[in-house]
Amino acid sequence: MPRVGAISTRGWRDTRPVASYASKMGKRIPWWAFDLGLAVLVYAADVIELLTVRPEGWRWGLVIDGVACALLSQRRRAPLVIGTLVPLILLSTVLLGSQLEDTAAPLLPMGVAIYTLGRWLADLRGLFGLGLIGLSFFVEYLTIDVRQHDVGDVFFVSALIVPPYIFGRVVQRMAAQKALIEDREELVKREAVRAERDRIARELHDVVAHSVSAMVVQTAAAQDLVRADPDTAERVLRDVADTGRRALVETGRLLHIIRDDADELGLAPTPGMADLDDLIGQFRDGGLDVELQLDEELPPLPAGIDVSAYRIAEEALTNALRYGDGTASLEVTAMGSGVAIRASNPSANGHDLRGSGLGLRGIAERVSLLGGTMTHGVSEGRFELAATLPGDPS
Repeated sequence: MPRVGAISTRGWRDTRPVASYASKMGKRIPWWAFDLGLAVLVYAADVIELLTVRPEGWRWGLVIDGVACALLSQRRRAPLVIGTLVPLILLSTVLLGSQLEDTAAPLLPMGVAIYTLGRWLADLRGLFGLGLIGLSFFVEYLTIDVRQHDVGDVFFVSALIVPPYIFGRVVQRMAAQKALIEDREELVKREAVRAERDRIARELHDVVAHSVSAMVVQTAAAQDLVRADPDTAERVLRDVADTGRRALVETGRLLHIIRDDADELGLAPTPGMADLDDLIGQFRDGGLDVELQLDEELPPLPAGIDVSAYRIAEEALTNALRYGDGTASLEVTAMGSGVAIRASNPSANGHDLRGSGLGLRGIAERVSLLGGTMTHGVSEGRFELAATLPGDPS
């Protein structure tokens, strides 16, 4: 092996985001493909040096390095065995002559192998392999290498094998922390979606209850009028039928949502687009300059759509107040029997700074459940949110 002062760890990168977290990142590169590609690149570097320098025994060097790199392509299947065996194989080049020993070609696969001992073993078994590699260096210096040795060789070997192992342990710890953070973030996002679904369920519950109450009152009125004023009674019964059909639609939506166990319905009336002016007033009082464009021909909306449109506007203005520069625009227009909502506000430094994004995730869940569409993002320095809610979803 060459007497070099250090081995660089530059360029060694943790592949776990590509492999272990592939399901979260689109499964771009399987771990085995990454390791195979790394082994090929390392061997290519070895081949280039050996063919350029052509030291004594260089052909044997190509074979030994090839075997070592082939094993590296499977390093995650047996990290302890391969991480230990590869450096021992590379040390065998000392038997083929001092010229081959002085090449730098074996250093890179050796570094990758020792890194594997630290990175892909969850416990400290890699220290056993590291000790065996250090012992092999010691035996080689005592029995094969005839040059004069001193305590400096101890520091040299330590500098050669210890940093890659420590680097591997550090990367493993960072990867574990990253996985824990991602799991917690995913849990928080799922809880946000669940909370939004629960709120939708409570609101639709109130809507259905109101519709049924109205049907009871109208039916009682029709019973009183059926003989005295049949025409009026017929009209009232048509209203009952219309109310019943709307209640069925809302009930269908409600059945797709699981209500919370506490069954907290709340005491405040369910808001809707009729309360939009009050909502705008609250945000203006809070310091947000809101420019409102409200379609005068906005049709009467089904109760579930009505309250959801209100919630979308509320979330958009909340984001504008928290993360914008104090101004926002809100446009509400008719879309057939439904409604379209577009909100925008200046985005700080042209970036999409939306906090945790949980509010938007909840609104997206609400829109999806109601058969609508929603988009959001930054365009020309402004954050824009656009949502559509069909009045009569298929």
